[in-house]
Amino acid sequence: MNSSDITVHIIDRDNKKHTLIGPTDMSMNIMELCKSYDLPVIGECGGMAMCATCQCYLESNTSLPPQNDDELDMLDQAFFVKNESRLGCQIQLNKDIDGIVLRLAPEA
Repeated sequence: MNSSDITVHIIDRDNKKHTLIGPTDMSMNIMELCKSYDLPVIGECGGMAMCATCQCYLESNTSLPPQNDDELDMLDQAFFVKNESRLGCQIQLNKDIDGIVLRLAPEA
């Protein structure tokens, strides 16, 4: 782990917690990080907020930027949406989210 890395905790659909190390210097997002660890995140649209196959639930008190219109519109059409739903592709890896805990949403 180098100084630009952060720790991300992902709880999968089997309730198993995974601790991922993510670089903050590569413009990656949560969806891409999950895919790099072979977690079951599809990311069908490639990170364009045009599908909800990377939906997750924020389970920590991590402060995230407000959802943009594209993310809100997509979540409006998604299944299993909760108040804490976010699209993983819209959460950029940065020092502000170090230690974040996210749970993968059920597959539709």
